Amino acid sequence: MRLRQRRWTWLLLLIVGAMAAWLWWGGRPQNAFETELVKRGDIEYNVTAIGTLQPLSYVDVGAQVSGQILELHVQPGDYVAKGQLLAEIDPRVPQATVDAGRAALAGLQAQLEEQQAQYQLANQQQERQQRMHAEGSTRTEDVQQAEAALKTAAARIKNLEAQIVQTQSTLQGNEALLGFTRIYAPMSGTVVSVDAKTGQTLNATYQTPTLLRIADLSAMTVWTEVSEADVRHVKPGMAVYFKTLGGDARRWNGTVRQVLPAPPKPEGNNTSTTQTPSSNKVVLYTVLFDVDNSDGELMPQMTAQVAFVVASAQKVLTVPVMALAEVGTAANQYQVRVLGKDGKASWRKVTTGVRTRLRTELVSGLAEGEQLIIADKAPQPSPWRFQF
Repeated sequence: MRLRQRRWTWLLLLIVGAMAAWLWWGGRPQNAFETELVKRGDIEYNVTAIGTLQPLSYVDVGAQVSGQILELHVQPGDYVAKGQLLAEIDPRVPQATVDAGRAALAGLQAQLEEQQAQYQLANQQQERQQRMHAEGSTRTEDVQQAEAALKTAAARIKNLEAQIVQTQSTLQGNEALLGFTRIYAPMSGTVVSVDAKTGQTLNATYQTPTLLRIADLSAMTVWTEVSEADVRHVKPGMAVYFKTLGGDARRWNGTVRQVLPAPPKPEGNNTSTTQTPSSNKVVLYTVLFDVDNSDGELMPQMTAQVAFVVASAQKVLTVPVMALAEVGTAANQYQVRVLGKDGKASWRKVTTGVRTRLRTELVSGLAEGEQLIIADKAPQPSPWRFQF
């Protein structure tokens, strides 16, 4: 009986001791701050946007004459050299026009030769009449008729010469059109698209039909759309980089070439009016920059995730923006709380530099390794503290 009482006594003492230990531990003062160690790192403030890749240099090849396509000599993806034959259009109608022009020109030249002979005859008759008139052996009327015949022959020659010039000009135009039935590459590059087929009939009367596009893919231009809220931060000469949607970590770097002064017109709108503020639509401005593509990794129409580097700093002290407290209206001047080695908090004035939405560069005021107070911790009740 006594042994059982002793066991219960020791068990009770053990339970009371454990409860006292837990109560003592829960009542200990805890660190009341959330802190972060001040350390060095890289910081970058950038403007992000979405862009589309386009060849830096390209040309749309069209047909300047109407007719049926007899042969297309290239396919998408083919590399062509400047001057290479790309397509042939039925030349029969232009050839017939050229032949008719050449025949008309030959007829006019024959008439000119005939008229020149008539002019020589009229000139001789006029000279004869002048001599006979001087000798008094002809009438004045005959002299006048000879002079009129000479002038008429000269006028006919001028008329024929003018007709020949006109016919030659028309013939040259028709010969050029005949030459346009054979289409050659205006530049070296890759055929990126073909919009026509063999046997298709083209009508070039009102506009030039596009047959294909040739592009130099060794350099690309990124056409980037930047919102009106961010475009004022983007300037020519600014560093920029982008990644594609391929999922790899490769980054392409470039420099801003141009910021177009006006947003593009909405598709189908040919007027010069801009959108009114009441439309509640985001206005986007186009920013252009070029990038080397000698390895051929980039392709037209790819989507680019673009970042324009407004400001950056490497291996500098950085702190969270949430730890800053404003000090008056001075620019880049703030105060922060620092946790000392004695566990007490104190205020410290600091100067900031490059700033992002979450972090900022620390120019002065703190040293590397100090404990920066980010926020106050909410008091946590002890799990063994009982409420009465």
